[in-house]
Amino acid sequence: MPIRSWKYRSYPSKTQQKEMSLHLWLCKELWNEMLTFTKDIYKKYGKFPTKRTLREFVKDSGLYSQVGQELVDRLVEGLQRKMTMKKRGATCGFPRFKSMDSMKSLIYPQSGFKLIGNRKISVSPFGEVNLKKHREVKGKIKTLTIKRESSGKWFAILTSLTSEAVTNRNPGKPVGLDLGLKTFATMSDGNIIGNPRHILKYEAKLRDCQRFLSKKKKGSKNRKRAKRRLAFVHEKLRNTRNDFLHKVSHKLVHLYSFIALEDLASQEMSEKAYGKQINDAGWSKFISCMCYKAESAGCTVQLVNPKNTTNECSRCGALVKKTLRERQHNCLYCGLSIDRDLNAATNILNRATLRTVSHSQSSREQRLTTTDGTPGSNACGDVSIGTSMKQDATKFIQW
Repeated sequence: MPIRSWKYRSYPSKTQQKEMSLHLWLCKELWNEMLTFTKDIYKKYGKFPTKRTLREFVKDSGLYSQVGQELVDRLVEGLQRKMTMKKRGATCGFPRFKSMDSMKSLIYPQSGFKLIGNRKISVSPFGEVNLKKHREVKGKIKTLTIKRESSGKWFAILTSLTSEAVTNRNPGKPVGLDLGLKTFATMSDGNIIGNPRHILKYEAKLRDCQRFLSKKKKGSKNRKRAKRRLAFVHEKLRNTRNDFLHKVSHKLVHLYSFIALEDLASQEMSEKAYGKQINDAGWSKFISCMCYKAESAGCTVQLVNPKNTTNECSRCGALVKKTLRERQHNCLYCGLSIDRDLNAATNILNRATLRTVSHSQSSREQRLTTTDGTPGSNACGDVSIGTSMKQDATKFIQW
């Protein structure tokens, strides 16, 4: 059964905000105390303490029992992940000491909370907290996370197990998507989604707020106000980007029955070049949205190997090297001349559907077979769609 999260804005009173902030401070102190103990034990005995030993720190800490126990679980999981990655030869950071800025959430894994109607949620030990419940929770509620953003806003995040009924499959056609920077996405059917470049809209505000913050004395109240002002601008930028990604992914999974994408390592790509533009585009977030939305839209999402999707000819399979400035694909072997992004989108769809292409180059007798795709899907589901979503793709591109 799929797990869904439901994020609601909460409005605790001033007294409740002080209590929640105090519990966040207690979580920070408990985490740092356990991490110090863990490092000392490892230096003396060469082993990490057990979960049972660490849970002794939770007693009389002032926290709700399950909140403290969940904090222990997070530390133990971080240590286990570190050792697992080390055995594999991969790099992984060790758990770090936390400040009040990095400790932002109180997690209730099983109990200690209860929804009361549509406007309140009872949370131990804070009492009833006002809640803006803009949509109903589907399924059985499992966990609650009380989160404080850098802007000072509070949110209640519920997770639930849902059992969605399987109905008819999406009647749309298959398509391949090539994600880029000049355009956000180019589809194999010729449609294009423009890149909104969200960061350009807020770049001036971010620059002014950052300069205003840098002039304030550390630890002063004016610096805290300037820091919150900067956090508001970052929050607005993040919300604008997420709104675009959610709307685009929602429309795509209802327009097409099969969507092929590249399995991009966006973090590694951003560290090499064009990091600002890649992070602003939000490719990883977009792929994640596509996968989980496809489960309830009767759509299949397939990720393929991105190697040579731009250089390979979609008609004959020959490799045609290009620079970033060359925006046209001109094949010397079969004479195909199309846009490079359209050629890449076609290759992505071919790989996902395991289509075979060949070329007639005399120097290479072997046939090129695009078998990089993997049968199956990362996310699939069967749900009928409404007629309002069955719109022409050309109208969608202008959105």
